[in-house]
Amino acid sequence: MDTTQRTDQQRSADRRRRELLEAADRVVLRDGPQASMNAIAAEAGITKPILYRHFGDKGGLYAALAKRHTDALLDSLRAALDAPAERRERVEATLDTYLAAIEARPQVYRFLMHPADGGQADAGQTGDPGFDVGKHSIPLLRRMGEELAQVIEDRLDLGPGGQRLARVWGHGIVGMMHAAGDWWLGERPCSRAELVRSLADLLWGRLAAAGDKVGGPGF
Repeated sequence: MDTTQRTDQQRSADRRRRELLEAADRVVLRDGPQASMNAIAAEAGITKPILYRHFGDKGGLYAALAKRHTDALLDSLRAALDAPAERRERVEATLDTYLAAIEARPQVYRFLMHPADGGQADAGQTGDPGFDVGKHSIPLLRRMGEELAQVIEDRLDLGPGGQRLARVWGHGIVGMMHAAGDWWLGERPCSRAELVRSLADLLWGRLAAAGDKVGGPGF
């Protein structure tokens, strides 16, 4: 097989994978954590064995969907952090971007962060294995924490031990956003704007005091 044939085959496989992920997205938007491999296969117009051939199992499909949505969310968070505005405004915009994302697609959020809610349904009805929420959602939060830590390290002069402190802040802020957002999405005790202001108040002390790195992009 020549290089052109391999390239065409790879493009075809990539396109088919995107189509299957889009079908999975539609089912997740409808069913949330209860989304099953059977339902996704039916939405895509294929059999479940073909779906397994592309993703292996529900965990493989979950990982592919998680990467797709996490990449998009991280792009939005970076844009909010880099917007031409005062630092406090950018902190609030970043918090609001995260909360707006989970508010706009709560079923997708629940599928990504609470997949165990639907795992036993798959195990009992379709033969798919049960789903361990921590095994799949914790790496997403860690990735977001590391990404935010890098942004903080690049932009703020935190002095000696700055890299370590940036990682503490990155993971701490992501943990705070996740926990507060999860609670808020379930109970809606206040408006999104009020939650954003309250979380920004909590963060603001040391962030306000830190200087921008000389020659860096600023924060």
